[in-house]
Order: sequence, then C-alpha cells, then structure tokens
Amino acid sequence: MKEGPDIALIGSLIGDPARANMLTALMSGQALTASELAVEAGITGQTASSHLGKLENGGLIIQRKQGRHRYFTLADEEVGSVLESIMGLASRRGHSRVRTGPKDPALRKARVCYNHLAGELGVYMFESLIKKGLIAEDDGAVSITKKGRLFISRLGIDVTGLEQSRRPLCRPCLDWSARRSHLAGSLGSAFLDRFYELHWAKRDKDTRAVLFTPGGEKKFFSTFS
Repeated sequence: MKEGPDIALIGSLIGDPARANMLTALMSGQALTASELAVEAGITGQTASSHLGKLENGGLIIQRKQGRHRYFTLADEEVGSVLESIMGLASRRGHSRVRTGPKDPALRKARVCYNHLAGELGVYMFESLIKKGLIAEDDGAVSITKKGRLFISRLGIDVTGLEQSRRPLCRPCLDWSARRSHLAGSLGSAFLDRFYELHWAKRDKDTRAVLFTPGGEKKFFSTFS
C-alpha cells in the first residue's frame, strides 16, 4: 500500500448518494438532526444513523448534543470548501441533477456556502473588493488592505475581532455555479451576517438560497459597485 493521505476513504464517504445528500444539506451551515438528514437523503432513520456514524468517524461531520436531541454539522469550513469544489467539478463535467424549477435560479444568484455568501452576488462582491483595492489576492492567498480595513469597519464589521479568531480571515472559495471565486473565511461569514443584520437579505427557510429584498439588493450593489 502506498503511503500518503487516503483520498479513497474521503471519496468513498462523499461518493455514496445518501451521504452526499446529507452533506449537501449541511452546506446550509445549520445543525440538523438525524431525522431531518434522513428525510434529505430519502432513507430510514436507522440507515441514516449508520451513514452519520461513518461520516463522523471520517472527520467530515461533528455531533452536538442539546438535551435529548443530537444535531449534526459539517466539521469545519474546509469540508464545506471541498464539497463546493466537487460541486463545481461535477457541474463543469456535465454531471448535473434535474433542475427543480424556480429554486435553481435563486440558488445560483445567492446562496449560503457553509457560512458565507456564494452564487452570482458572492462572486460579484469578491471581484468588487479586489477591483477597489479593498482586498489583495496574491498567488491564491487573500488579505485585507489598509483601505479595506477602513471600508469593512465603516460597514459595521469588527476586523480586529475577526483577526483574533482561529479561523482564516479570508480566502477564495471556487463557486460551483459561477465557476469563479467568492469570499470565504471569517470575513466572508461576517459580511453575510451583516447583510442579515441590516435586513438586506434573509435565508430561504427551505433551501440554501439567500433572498435579498429589492431595497437590500440596491444597497448591496451600491456598496460594492
């Protein structure tokens, strides 16, 4: 057996259709119960428990207990980034599921990618920040400029607090639908949370779509134009 990271194990965990559906559901960033994930995967509760055990042992999800209930989330943002990249690869190779109707355009326009904004608006924001010199991209690494710190602070985001977090501050994440990068990391999360706080947008309760109000979308484009 050759030495090195076991990509076959990770591939097998993600590759099972039921587990893939569970992981996709957890891309919303919300903690879900085993019963909820069983519904997402279209399987029985007992079968779901077996799949969740494998995903947890493989380090792709974590379990949290609250009272008598158990909730599951993705292990971290890195897992979400890998899933988003695989979705992009599948899309580029033509391996797409049947579209479900009006929900698909909404997801392509703006959606949650684990905990940050993805889709057309997420890509637009990322490219605008670079174009305006608010963040700098160098050989795949992204950093906030001095001008960017001022802009972000004026938007009501505590940059210093984000820098004290153990999470990466900002990094690019390849968007599966737009096929260009959007902003991930703690800064990407902070932007999305701020949009919610300002009532520019809200989460769709049934999907990963982020729904901007007409006024919120206007302010979004005004801010990042």
